[in-house]
Amino acid sequence: MDNKDIVRQKLAPQEAVVEAKKLMEMGHKRVLLVAGEDTRECNLDYIKEIIDKIYEEKVFNGEIRRLNLNIAPLSTEEYKRLSGFGIGTIQIFQETYHPEVYKKMHPSGPKANYSWRLECMDRALEGGLHDIGMGALFGLCDFRFEVLALLAHSEHLLNKYGVGPHTLSIPRIEPADGSDLSTAPPHAITDEQFKKIVSVLRLSVPYTGMILTTRESAKMRAQVLDLGISQMSAGSKTNPGGYSKSCSTSQFTMADERSLNEVVKYLCEHDFMPSFCTSCYRVGRVGKDFMHSARNGEIHKFCTPNAISTFNEFLADYAEDDVKKEGYALIEREMAKMDDSPLKQGLEKMLTRAQSGERDIYI
Repeated sequence: MDNKDIVRQKLAPQEAVVEAKKLMEMGHKRVLLVAGEDTRECNLDYIKEIIDKIYEEKVFNGEIRRLNLNIAPLSTEEYKRLSGFGIGTIQIFQETYHPEVYKKMHPSGPKANYSWRLECMDRALEGGLHDIGMGALFGLCDFRFEVLALLAHSEHLLNKYGVGPHTLSIPRIEPADGSDLSTAPPHAITDEQFKKIVSVLRLSVPYTGMILTTRESAKMRAQVLDLGISQMSAGSKTNPGGYSKSCSTSQFTMADERSLNEVVKYLCEHDFMPSFCTSCYRVGRVGKDFMHSARNGEIHKFCTPNAISTFNEFLADYAEDDVKKEGYALIEREMAKMDDSPLKQGLEKMLTRAQSGERDIYI
């Protein structure tokens, strides 16, 4: 449904670069570029220019190493072109898998075609993209239906293409300016139901990355870490220009406004290893190759040393003193758990190289 109250803004490519540089200054290495549904305004020429400019930038010792993209559904030919842009994961949410509810929520406009949106992941994979991110907006219909539909969609893609979802996202509807529905969702999700959603998806799709955004409170994010969440945003803004302009209208209400340093410190204090790794994308461990390693568990041979190596770089370059203390202690604890193997010896060499000023070290 059209929101006539919210202020819409399109960033010029250089304005998008300014926002990306703000994220680089924080220490981020992976970011999500979110485009609008209007493919005339947010066409592929515009997207490519932004992506190219962001990848060219470097701030201090940092740069964006993996740029993921959330964009309106495209044709197979358009995905073929997009596959040459150097992006990581292509992310598209179905919103709701229930056809009747979908029609009610999207009665007109380019987003009204349920099947076009549902089949976009097939077209993306057929167009040469490798990593796909899926999700539903929980609160529009019975959460059990959405979970089962997400699982069926995942199984379909895995069976047909050998590639399941690289990531799954589970946003709950949060209050947004100009949207009465957002303040009273037809099927509002309780905290206990939300935790059940996380648990079922983690058990059912053990190989996928499960994303939790700053829509959720710090308390809830802490609780679901133990249930299988593996990726968390931090210091996020949902409004175009929000990192350099604090007065812009947000897409929705955020519950966790902690900085990246604050989130990292919490993770360290609770024995979760923060990772800034982007190695798989850059060495070709994507698509079927990634799925094979992730589904049989072999990926941990890369994940553990790369997580420690990239986190060590973050601590040296961006962490506040109290975060450094917690972070280096966590690295010591994690390395103490590792067998004295060639893998550990290789990691020790990686850390020594970082002490000499080298960056972007990975297996």
